[in-house]
Amino acid sequence: MVDKLAGVSRRKVLGAMVAGAAYGLPSLVSAQTERRDLPVPPKTASAQALARDEGFWKEIAGYYDRTQGIVNLEHGYWGKMAHPVQNAFIDATRMVNAQNSFYARKDYSDDARLSVHRVAQALGVHDDEIVITRNASEAIHNLIRQYKGLTPKDAVLYADLDYPSFKDTMVWLKGAYGVNTVEVTLPQRATQAEILGRYLDAFDANPNLKLMLITHVSNQHGLVVPVSDIAAEAKSRGIDVICDSAQSWGLLDYKISDLNVDWAGFNLHKWIGSPIGVGALYMKRGTLAKVAPYPGESDPENSRASTRVHMATSNFASIITIPNAIDFHEAIGAANKEARLRHLRQLWTNEAEAMGHIELLGGLDEESWTGMGSFRLQAKNTVADARDLQQRLENDFGIFTVIRVGLASGSCVRITPQVFTSENEISMLIDAMKKLS
Repeated sequence: MVDKLAGVSRRKVLGAMVAGAAYGLPSLVSAQTERRDLPVPPKTASAQALARDEGFWKEIAGYYDRTQGIVNLEHGYWGKMAHPVQNAFIDATRMVNAQNSFYARKDYSDDARLSVHRVAQALGVHDDEIVITRNASEAIHNLIRQYKGLTPKDAVLYADLDYPSFKDTMVWLKGAYGVNTVEVTLPQRATQAEILGRYLDAFDANPNLKLMLITHVSNQHGLVVPVSDIAAEAKSRGIDVICDSAQSWGLLDYKISDLNVDWAGFNLHKWIGSPIGVGALYMKRGTLAKVAPYPGESDPENSRASTRVHMATSNFASIITIPNAIDFHEAIGAANKEARLRHLRQLWTNEAEAMGHIELLGGLDEESWTGMGSFRLQAKNTVADARDLQQRLENDFGIFTVIRVGLASGSCVRITPQVFTSENEISMLIDAMKKLS
């Protein structure tokens, strides 16, 4: 940001003036309160050891308001803001509301650039390769719809585990351009090698493939797809790759370079913990010519990724709170978060392996798992079956979950803990699962 006054940004001074007027507080003191207390993990503990330290994660839980009256194991929709992030968002909302267009037209662009920089820094890319969006859906839909050069001779590929709306948009390309659509069907449980093999088979069978959608972590059951290996093979065959990373950033610890993709969409309001309505588009330098600017935008030099999105007036407060969310995420540690969430998932999936009435969905090796997983009752894979199971968990056992629909193998119930979920809450799930027989 710019316009510093004694180490304090103009935005924070404006915010402090608002707070001072409302509450009678000294504005400069408020303005200089730039950071709240952040968690400090023990430096000597490995991520794997810390994952089992209930005392530490109880401290982390203290940073969050909890859902009352039920055990909430449906945290894949969006991520809850930690108190420091929530407080920063509330302060930003008050400031934006009070300063209105005076702030938006004079200073917002500088703050937005800082948010872009923090996202780019966290993902290990250049600032001009990141565009803030309202969600991953906006980013992915724009990449699919604005991809250039498809003809009736071409084919596009997606998989059964992809996000339903994105699958529909890939099918939309058939009506728009006459392309052939190819769907990869993956096993309900798979290893990295098996997943890679299914994609390679599809490549071999469809030499006219030009564009593919690939999901890093499936919203259906948390399965990890070996994106880097698949993307490398796709590129060698001239297939362009759009990567859906909506569920993966913050659930897994990685940089974009680990994925080996040129285009990707992310959510910050899931596992990074930003306010709702914040996502990001990644477009690698030198690849913009294949994706048209958003209708009405212009980029004759194909050098401005920002022209691939047109957000218009957005929630300024959400966007300028991004640095606070990344601060909190990084304070816990991405590797620590991934290890904790994997540990919580292992607690219940390890037990479920021995339950004859339960079908697990997700990974067959640990590389293919995340902190999310899904299950259903044996031979009960319809939407109605999954809905009944979700209702039984909620009404009989006080555990809130969500059904997932769209896998070739049928519907299921997804279990999605968060960093503030306790081992005791997972034990309650295990006890419920045992009684479902």
